[in-house]
Amino acid sequence: MIGGDALLLRPWRAADAAELLLVQRGDAALRRWTGTAVDDEAAALAWIAGQARGWETGDRLGFAVVAADSPGSSGSPDKEGDLLGHIVLKNVASGDGRAEVGYWTAARARGRGVAPRALTALTGWAFGRGLTRLELLHQMDNTASCRMALKCGYERTGVLPAAPPEFPLDGCLHARLRGGQGRMAST
Repeated sequence: MIGGDALLLRPWRAADAAELLLVQRGDAALRRWTGTAVDDEAAALAWIAGQARGWETGDRLGFAVVAADSPGSSGSPDKEGDLLGHIVLKNVASGDGRAEVGYWTAARARGRGVAPRALTALTGWAFGRGLTRLELLHQMDNTASCRMALKCGYERTGVLPAAPPEFPLDGCLHARLRGGQGRMAST
């Protein structure tokens, strides 16, 4: 678990399926940016099982982002608040010291600083475990993700061409090096 700034980042668990379904259902913006469709409890459980497989292989470390202290929560690690989003380190096991960061936020959490706080916590955690470069990729028309990446010290480093159908638009690549910002070569 990673704690920080009124958030708790922890591995997903089967008990999260109902709330994941509630968060995903009817959120057109979330589906647009992630391509994830969780339409029923079976799909939610399958998605969560995929997150668990990532932890088992060590290549994809996905975290549920929950409020650390909210109404109905005591603030202790055993009592969490609402599900606010998801953040993940992808391609961790490549062995080259880099990984990609991905995230989404629940509609109820947007505009409350959840994504930058979660990214800041995950960035510190990842660099503390030996990673040296983190990359963040978003579609060019996702201006909110671009602003958030820059706010968190992820410098814009290039544009990746579209690769339909999975990536229908060009992507904006941001990166952050352990030890701070600074000019980084495009990849």
